[in-house]
Amino acid sequence: MSYTVKKTFEKENVEMRAAYCATLIEMAKSDERICVLDSDLVGSSGMKPFFKEFPERAIDCGIQENNMIGVAAGLSAAGMVPFAHSFAPFAVRRCLDQIFISCAYAKLNVRILGTDPGITAAYNGGTHMPFEDMAALMAVPEITLVEPTDSVQLRWLLRELKDAWGVYYIRMARKLQTGVFEEGSRFELGKAAVLRDGTDVCIVASGIMVKEALAAAESLAGQGISAAVLNTFTWKPIDDAALAAYSAKCGCFVTAENHNVVGGLGSAVASSLAKSLPAPVETVGVQDRFGQVGTEAWLRTEYELTDRAIERAAKRAIERKRG
Repeated sequence: MSYTVKKTFEKENVEMRAAYCATLIEMAKSDERICVLDSDLVGSSGMKPFFKEFPERAIDCGIQENNMIGVAAGLSAAGMVPFAHSFAPFAVRRCLDQIFISCAYAKLNVRILGTDPGITAAYNGGTHMPFEDMAALMAVPEITLVEPTDSVQLRWLLRELKDAWGVYYIRMARKLQTGVFEEGSRFELGKAAVLRDGTDVCIVASGIMVKEALAAAESLAGQGISAAVLNTFTWKPIDDAALAAYSAKCGCFVTAENHNVVGGLGSAVASSLAKSLPAPVETVGVQDRFGQVGTEAWLRTEYELTDRAIERAAKRAIERKRG
């Protein structure tokens, strides 16, 4: 891995969906196996440029996501590298059997993108607000679950997956995200990126919560608390070695996720630690609730997905460690 964290965090100048489309076009120009599947969301997913550039390798399957995953499996069996995308609740909840049987059980080569995860669904509300997508897929054998933080990490991931094999689920916000990594940063699937070292508590964060974790760590430092921050962008397989190392170093954890804490990143971290060096884990995330309509800013406060919530959780974790 070779990555650099930005000194200041601002909104990027490119939407995640635009970065997704542009990277797939770049890859498709040199690899005739690359193809995309959509479920009547070509405009929403930002994929019109790909459909225009490669009409023979772009399929709009209509509002039948289950069939889209089956078509992706068939294309894989024929030697193609399919990228199938939809809003995350439709890409996962509606397609779990096809993902399990047609893709994973068949040991095929499929990439599934679930967009607008968690509160980033905003005005689409509870029916479109997936807090459970990663949890639903955790029990699918041999699947890899990834949540890129910004467009830099997303572009690296897509290029990394071009020549990989297996079933991959990418949990991706569609619109502008806060830039965390400098251009040219490279990562490693299954390995956590250490964004900040520390000795008192370790904050494990993913997706939109990475910026909040770094802000919380900075505030805690001003209070004399040394907080490490790990970007665990690969939820499965999780980085057991890094978690064990920081359990020995810090002795307690906070997990920060835009997802239900039941079966999500917090559960994965706790399960990993239970196998190696158990430690107190405080979870910042959606506390087993449904989604609702609202701005992302309001939803952050409503579900306590904030740097302040992480700070409070860090202090609780440290008290539990001491106790």
